[in-house]
Amino acid sequence: MSVVQRAGAVQRAGVVRFSSRLHDERVASWLGIWLGVSFTIAFVTGLISHFMQHPPGWLMWPSRPVNLYRVTQGLHVIGGLATIPLLLAKLWTVYPKLLQRPPIRSVGHALERAFIFLLVGASLFQVVTGVLNIAYWYAFPFFFTTAHYWTAYILIGALLIHVANQWATTRHTVMKRPEDGLNRRAFLATVAAAGGAITVTTVGEAFPPLAQLAVLAPRRPGVGPQGLPVNRSAFAAGVTQANANDPAWRLRVTGRVQRELSLSLSDLRALPSRSVRLPIACVEGWSAGATWGGVRLRDLLHLAGVDPDARVQLVSMEVAGLYKTSWVSPRHWHDPLTLLALDVNGRPLDLDHGFPCRLIAPNRPGVNQTKWVHRMVVA
Repeated sequence: MSVVQRAGAVQRAGVVRFSSRLHDERVASWLGIWLGVSFTIAFVTGLISHFMQHPPGWLMWPSRPVNLYRVTQGLHVIGGLATIPLLLAKLWTVYPKLLQRPPIRSVGHALERAFIFLLVGASLFQVVTGVLNIAYWYAFPFFFTTAHYWTAYILIGALLIHVANQWATTRHTVMKRPEDGLNRRAFLATVAAAGGAITVTTVGEAFPPLAQLAVLAPRRPGVGPQGLPVNRSAFAAGVTQANANDPAWRLRVTGRVQRELSLSLSDLRALPSRSVRLPIACVEGWSAGATWGGVRLRDLLHLAGVDPDARVQLVSMEVAGLYKTSWVSPRHWHDPLTLLALDVNGRPLDLDHGFPCRLIAPNRPGVNQTKWVHRMVVA
């Protein structure tokens, strides 16, 4: 039988033949295990990030440990980037099965392929939109945070169903000693090395000793005004130097208070000052530590006569934006490390860092460290 005749016979039998012997179950199983672990870590750390930014009413997120968000979000983003070669390798290994004919052989097979379609689609969606988000390129018409959050549930649900369906096969495959001479280790080591290379060239955005190696990171510690990166500049927020330096500027504390306050910048600087060492940690995975000086938020609220269980809304001079305001829970404003900061690294705040004053609090996402604060409303 000629080569053409054999190819025709294989095609009529409903099987697509590929040249590489690495399209086998053992390679696919090991990649699947690694990918499952990686997706699980991303899902858990992603939930932490989401609920820190948008805490439900029943959740009182702690202010300690100070670096919790810095570590979990760094792990989420850097680990997610390292997953890319793993996901591509997995798809390359199994794509012959995705192209088998006939595509549907039974109702059960149709359901199985539907969940695989959800798994593959959700995986690619999360990776692609995640990369675009940390690159600050919003080339999609939907709000990234909402889409990323809900797609994560689709991904993890489809993954659990896939694991349940493939568990017996995977367990048998990885536990059985291979009988062929195929060098799978070199392929798997190459995939692991690619993920490691991505990690090394991005982890410096959250780990300063490796900052010089972070060539793939969108932000690096030490780069920016006053030695700190900036995501949203004053120009982007619509805050001008003239507005910030307006002699009529006052910080007003209103709402459920015994005494309403209206404080100028000089008044704030006349209050007892504190200095703390805290990081700015952003959703894109980067973080940078700094020394902040200013007034403890709890001292300011005690001056206004606020109830111990009150929540406080900080309002920015920012013209518009989803994070123009943020809520501070009792656990955070009672913490002595939470400041209404006036200085950073020994100098008055740069306009891009929130001059004349901003919030800085432990274990809090950067988008909720409100800049250009001019009003506090106690609820």
